[in-house]
Amino acid sequence: MIGQLTGKIAYSDSRSLILEVNGVGYKLFVSADTLSKVQIGQTPLNFWTHLVVREDVLDLYGFLTKNELDFFELLISISGVGPRGALSILSLAPPDTLKRAISSGNTSYLTQVSGIGRKIAEKIVLELRDKIGVIESEGGNLDQEAETILALESLGYSNKEAREALRKIPADITDTSEQVKEVLKQLGNKR
Repeated sequence: MIGQLTGKIAYSDSRSLILEVNGVGYKLFVSADTLSKVQIGQTPLNFWTHLVVREDVLDLYGFLTKNELDFFELLISISGVGPRGALSILSLAPPDTLKRAISSGNTSYLTQVSGIGRKIAEKIVLELRDKIGVIESEGGNLDQEAETILALESLGYSNKEAREALRKIPADITDTSEQVKEVLKQLGNKR
């Protein structure tokens, strides 16, 4: 099994990248967050990996941190959540935020992922709540985050744009209106 790879980014698209390691290109499926953090030609990058073997498929999933890999493996241990679904969940938010959502029983946060319905979200919360324990909601309120994202969507920004920009604002900005202002500054600079 391939557990870790170190190399440079040779190519990337919307769901994966090619990591060149000693002249061999490995296709890694990665989260949207990971794709936003890497650039073609960037070296050396270390990825923790998980190999999925099926009858007709050998897929390699890559993660920048061991924490992401561990959470991915927790997610795919749940019946009904496959590797692509788990990667989509990880694209929603960082593992610590997702753990807070699960710990607090916030299924509506998980249902924002395409393909994750209410029943699967409830199953994730039920099966993982005890494994991750109760996590204090340090570093952000999930309801407030959802409120900020909803406000940005009403202004015409996509959910993805809003989430990515919200991740980049300082953690000490906790008021929804201040978060929206800060995100608008960031998004305004990109357009």
